[in-house]
Amino acid sequence: MTETNCLKRMKKVTMKPAKCAVDLGDGSERGLYVNQDYILQKLHRPHRAINLMYCYYPLDEGWPCRASKAFPGKSGESSWDYPYDDYFPYLGGAEGNREGEPFTSIKDVRRHGQDVILTLTCDTKITEAQMIAVAKDLRTFGRIMLRLNHEATGTWFSFNKRASYQEVADFFVKFHCVLKEYAPNVRTIICLGGIEELDSCEITREQEFRDTINTADIWSVDHYLSLNWGWPFEVAEIDNFKHNYRLTSHIYELAKLSYKRYRYLNHGEEKPMVISEFNDDGDVMGPFAQAERVKEFFQMIAEDKEKWLSGLTLYQFRDDGRLGLEITDPNNRDVGIEQPVLSVYRDIIHQDFFKPVIAGEEYAALPVTLRWGGSEDAEGICMEINLESMPVFAEACFEGELAEANFMMELNGHWFYKAPGTTFVDFMPAFFETTVKANTTLPLHIFAPPGDGENHPSQGKDWQENYYYQVTKLPGIRVRYEPVFV
Repeated sequence: MTETNCLKRMKKVTMKPAKCAVDLGDGSERGLYVNQDYILQKLHRPHRAINLMYCYYPLDEGWPCRASKAFPGKSGESSWDYPYDDYFPYLGGAEGNREGEPFTSIKDVRRHGQDVILTLTCDTKITEAQMIAVAKDLRTFGRIMLRLNHEATGTWFSFNKRASYQEVADFFVKFHCVLKEYAPNVRTIICLGGIEELDSCEITREQEFRDTINTADIWSVDHYLSLNWGWPFEVAEIDNFKHNYRLTSHIYELAKLSYKRYRYLNHGEEKPMVISEFNDDGDVMGPFAQAERVKEFFQMIAEDKEKWLSGLTLYQFRDDGRLGLEITDPNNRDVGIEQPVLSVYRDIIHQDFFKPVIAGEEYAALPVTLRWGGSEDAEGICMEINLESMPVFAEACFEGELAEANFMMELNGHWFYKAPGTTFVDFMPAFFETTVKANTTLPLHIFAPPGDGENHPSQGKDWQENYYYQVTKLPGIRVRYEPVFV
């Protein structure tokens, strides 16, 4: 039969940060962007944030074409031998518009209940007017994080080849100040080499970058358990040397030491610490060892009594090499080939330690206003649904004004997306791997991130931080415990 009385009560709930957030890289010089619907179906939950990687060299010849297309054949023995970085171009700013990239991807990420980390390598010679234009581009995207000129103590990016380390550091501080004036919703991430040897007392280029540590909102390092940096020009083999390998414990300790040194340089005051790129390279270790070592690293985080790490970004969802949960099918770039690390990672991110906390508040009656501050600060509703037994069919139906709503929903540990215009969502995948006992009450959590991916000034004085949606009617719940024909 169709269950019409399964809804028991409704209450308001809040979503708060995980003990350690999980973020995911999606697209880079090594792979194309994969849409969030596909990733959600693979991993069964949204991330705290999605990292998007772009470059901004508007003063260069060839801009705004991607470097590898603007200068075919110019690369030598490295992906970084082009005149400017071979990321996808940032098409906004003073010269561009907000109709292309990265804005289409940013909106896709935010519609699906995730914040955005925008990694942007940038020519330090751009003008203040160009900085202001970029800041204004980002004002409508809520609690977006900007990782500007990451791995700033390295030698490979174009900004490092054109400017001194002090100039790179000063540029970061200036851009941060511009953002605070024109886009205070943006949080900045400083990503340095950090402590690079266990016996080191200082971070790399500490004197030049000290002001960035004091200025930035978030501290970061990038770490790989192993890496073939010769990709795609060199296949990692025993008798060549453009790849490396470290013990899992070694990399963990380096990251933790970096955090402690950042804190010391910031006069003992803490800021959020993240690892902005992390993986174990299947080119070096093979796919089975990759999965095991990634699992080991996450276990170290969860078991460490010192809760020093606020987030970790896995690089990346789909990779042209072997640094992804999927690798790109060489026959068809629109297809990904799942690696063993994907199922391991999916299990990890469904552990309580890495999941956001959803806490119940008071029981409520319609209408209810939902607030979306971001993936770590949101107010939603919970529909308590009583199930007599394992369902054969379960779905939510959205009629009238609800059909145009944009919702992220969680049931039985499985997250679902409802796009504007969608009139029903099939909940049965929530029971494919996790069954329920008879007479079980399950919470259906519903949150409402912005349907077009943007916050709007018309919503009030706090529009840059929060998006609001009023629910005046609940979705219908259709449940059957037997097949239509028996």
